[in-house]
Amino acid sequence: MINTSALREKPTLTGKGVRLVPLAPEHTDAYFAASLDEEVRRLTGTHSPVTYERAREWCESRAGRTDRLDLAIIAPGDGRYLGELSLYAVAPENESAGYRIALSAIEFTGQGLGREATRLVLEYAFERIGLHRVWLYVYAFNMRAIAVYRSCGFSVEGRLRDSLLWEGRRHDALLMAVLRDGFRR
Repeated sequence: MINTSALREKPTLTGKGVRLVPLAPEHTDAYFAASLDEEVRRLTGTHSPVTYERAREWCESRAGRTDRLDLAIIAPGDGRYLGELSLYAVAPENESAGYRIALSAIEFTGQGLGREATRLVLEYAFERIGLHRVWLYVYAFNMRAIAVYRSCGFSVEGRLRDSLLWEGRRHDALLMAVLRDGFRR
């Protein structure tokens, strides 16, 4: 059985290049700005930006959610918002959860920030929450993200054919997962 109180605690997780802090109202402006970035939207399959009001509501409501974990990715030195991630669709009876991560701008890719954030949250998921399996979806064209996930121990388990229609082209999504004993720190 998992430790559901670890979802309610809303931890701060610190690494060398990132800090993961509870997503909160103070992140609204940066969260909203990230939704305006066309390349970020393409990588996440988000067809249109969220409204500012929706971004505000989302950031304000995260602290009250006890069934999931939503964290902002922050630069440790200057506190700059780098993106956000979530453990969601937590299934206590199966000791599993979904995972998603989005850096807020392409300028933050290729620096190991997503890898470090993913490893920090997976360590928390497996050791503190007690999950056995964490799964995610990633578009097959996002080779950089796929490489990061593989480096953390994720394996491809399936393919959702033509799941994204973007600018007239159809793209597959991959289902990937990592088990507790396959996690690579």
